[in-house]
Amino acid sequence: MTSLRPMIVVLPRPRRPWRAVAVLTVAVTLAHLLVMGALPHGTQSDALPLAHRFSTRTIVIAPPAATGGGSPGAAAAPAATPTQAGPAPTARLRTHPRKAVPARPKPPPPAAVPAPDRAEAQVPPKPEPEAPAEALAQGAPPDTEGPPSAPSMGQDALARAPDAEPEGTPAGGGGTGTGQGAGTGAGAGAGVPGATEALKVPPSVKLDFTVTGQQGVQPMSGVFGELIWLQDGSQYNARLALRVLFRTIRSRTSVGRVGPGGLEPERFSDTRRSEVATHFVRESGQIVFSSTTTPAPLQPGAQDELSVILQLSALLAGDPARHAPGSSFSVQTAGTRDAEVWSFSVDGDEAQATPAGEFQARKLTRLPRKPFDRKIELWLAPELGWLPVRIRQTEPNGDWADLQLRSTGTP
Repeated sequence: MTSLRPMIVVLPRPRRPWRAVAVLTVAVTLAHLLVMGALPHGTQSDALPLAHRFSTRTIVIAPPAATGGGSPGAAAAPAATPTQAGPAPTARLRTHPRKAVPARPKPPPPAAVPAPDRAEAQVPPKPEPEAPAEALAQGAPPDTEGPPSAPSMGQDALARAPDAEPEGTPAGGGGTGTGQGAGTGAGAGAGVPGATEALKVPPSVKLDFTVTGQQGVQPMSGVFGELIWLQDGSQYNARLALRVLFRTIRSRTSVGRVGPGGLEPERFSDTRRSEVATHFVRESGQIVFSSTTTPAPLQPGAQDELSVILQLSALLAGDPARHAPGSSFSVQTAGTRDAEVWSFSVDGDEAQATPAGEFQARKLTRLPRKPFDRKIELWLAPELGWLPVRIRQTEPNGDWADLQLRSTGTP
């Protein structure tokens, strides 16, 4: 019996193509050497012009800066001197800057063109001094700074919130304002509109009040009032605001002019959650309301619910003796829905103790004439130019608010 033995077949190892790899390596190396050898010839011509453009720009620009400018030909002459003394390569470099020269002569032509323009531009400034002359011809006094600042107190500027314009009242802090002479004051004397009355509009001022009151079953607490009064002798802006902390809960604004008869309102607004406005259209003799389509006839000396307080101050300041206790005022006063005649009675002089101090004030009262009229009480102090040191308002439903002077300041 024979045994079978496994046979092992040994295969020959594959030979690596060393020769082919060596040939390929040599071929790639030669190809790289050829490419790298050709690169300097291609890149040298591109790199040199950039460098020489930079150097020639510094040469060409520097001479005009030293000589104060000149023609393009004069600037090219200094640039040519160093290149003539240099070797042959610099002669080749000059060819490239010459290609860029047409782009640089652009600055010199504007220098030559503006010359006649500047001469012509110097002519218009001459009429500028005529503007003050025209302003003075319109009645602006030349010896005060008030009229130039008056435009800042114009109709558009005064229509803005006055607490954002404390710097726009330089003329207001100057004292008595305007209208000390005779004029047609509303509600003068015995309450006859159109009567001749002496007026003295109070100067610009800011009055801060402490507010107490009752709204329904809730007492008012933490409420402060602020009356800002601005006037420049021809226009005025008044704003009375009630605030809780940093929030304004109600504000009233009156904007208008200061005339011979005192204040002449042009717009009155009352803002709570939204604004309602009243316009005094003197051209058509009407008072127009934004909350209703029915206008009211505009009477001489008409006021709004805020300006009437300042108008009464001006009347008392003009002639306090004429408005002694027992006299009265009758003024057409417009609110946000209608306009009616308010009658004020002068009750007498009283001592008022306020957070700002004690004042001797004259009390005026507007008594309700109809079931839904509100009662208004004013205490005007001569120490403050007959401005109010206390304002108390009582609503028909029993709600009331009492504003007592806390401090005075510059608006």
